[in-house]
Amino acid sequence: MPSPPDTGVTSGGPPPFAAVEHRGIEHVPPQARWGQPGSLFWMWAGAVWNVEFVVYGGLAIIIGLSFAQAVLVIVIGNLSYLLTGLASLPGPQAGTTAFAISRAPFGPRGNKAPSFFNWVTQVGFEIEGIALIVLAAIALTAKAGFLAGAPAKVIFIAAAIAIQAVLPLLGHAAVLKVLKLLAVPFIALFAVMAALTTSKVRLHAVPHGASWGSLTIVLALVIAAGGLGWAENASDYSRYLPPAASRRRIVAAVALGGAVPSALLEILGAAVATGVPALAATGSAGAVSISGLPSAFPAWFVVPYLVFAIVQLFAINTLDLYSSGVTLQSLFPRLSRIHCVAIDTVVCAGLAAYAVFSSRFSTLLYDFLLLIIVWLGPWCAIFLVDSWLRKNRYDSAALLDERGGRYFRGPGARGGGARGGGSRRWGFHWPAIIAQVAGMIAAALWLNAYPPYVGPLASRIGGATGSDLSVFLGLIVGGLTYWLLAHRSVPAEGRATPAP
Repeated sequence: MPSPPDTGVTSGGPPPFAAVEHRGIEHVPPQARWGQPGSLFWMWAGAVWNVEFVVYGGLAIIIGLSFAQAVLVIVIGNLSYLLTGLASLPGPQAGTTAFAISRAPFGPRGNKAPSFFNWVTQVGFEIEGIALIVLAAIALTAKAGFLAGAPAKVIFIAAAIAIQAVLPLLGHAAVLKVLKLLAVPFIALFAVMAALTTSKVRLHAVPHGASWGSLTIVLALVIAAGGLGWAENASDYSRYLPPAASRRRIVAAVALGGAVPSALLEILGAAVATGVPALAATGSAGAVSISGLPSAFPAWFVVPYLVFAIVQLFAINTLDLYSSGVTLQSLFPRLSRIHCVAIDTVVCAGLAAYAVFSSRFSTLLYDFLLLIIVWLGPWCAIFLVDSWLRKNRYDSAALLDERGGRYFRGPGARGGGARGGGSRRWGFHWPAIIAQVAGMIAAALWLNAYPPYVGPLASRIGGATGSDLSVFLGLIVGGLTYWLLAHRSVPAEGRATPAP
């Protein structure tokens, strides 16, 4: 599939801010590789300096952890941003997006299912962000004496959807520039929030802490909302780096850009939750971030906080909407990236309206976060093991070939692959598909989604609260199964692939 004109992207640097990026999953040619590893640090930092992560830290205390336990779990959980860093490495080598690269391990047809899972995941996060933006807007207008009814909520949703679409439509370069600019004021906001809440912190409010089972539940939440939850987006933003870019610098820039703000914000949230009863009283992600947390601030800071919260939520939603667009294009290659962004915007608008008007928003959000753990852990492990086995050597043209090529693995395809079995096997790489199913089953066995679902292992181990090791089982079983099934064929396929 040939790349479209660069529309202003040149080897001398990024395109003008207002230039619309027309490229979707198409290969990024060498002359358009203007990125640097350092730009990824500021992009991830600008997205992750976000009130959502304050909420995640507060939930650790609400669940019953002591402050010391919360800090330990937060620090360990945020090591998962190494997964995001490692998942960024295929982008510069393949020159395309994560779920176009995912065709290498799964095959063009086998990749349809994980691509669909990821599209649903990204749209789900967009809906969460829009709903929280509307809640913040309602709280903000209430400060001015305006009580938002149904018509006002509809207007807020429409305005939020329209604003959210701007940066993803402009594309990759605009996203990086804006998030880099926002990182500095977001850091300043964190410092102000920390200073204003210091006097209310009670670090020994929960002296005895929680069982190890509860620790695993919070750890799963931190990992899913952190490094594992961003791994499927990583190569979408690293693909504009040249193949010769330092791998160590890429991993370090992405991992630190995500882990440092995430850990600091979550520790702040845990500290504030020890001394602010409103956090424990509200107890839901949406309510905590919009109505509970401001009770820790003096009255003069509430309005600036809500304004910044809205801007931050738009920032993090930008990454989700951009990635959902290119993921949808991997499902339907004939659609342009701009068309995919438009489709996602319409879908998001309808479902966000349902979420805002539903009394079950918090329940829906919690169930959604648990659902993504089941598929995302195995996929991430398979993606990384495949990248390691083939030493990051990808056939860029074959990744974009829906009907043939190296990764179609039919008779006559370059690089060999599946032999025999008829054309029904073409386009599917069964080692990855088997590993994905095995990893999902293993994760579901130890998933603690109380009350709707508690896996048999989760209910029997960990005391009264049970436990949740679904993230680790998904990663280990998915990755190990793929290695056992593909550790011979995939390295051979990589050796037969020309270097970029």
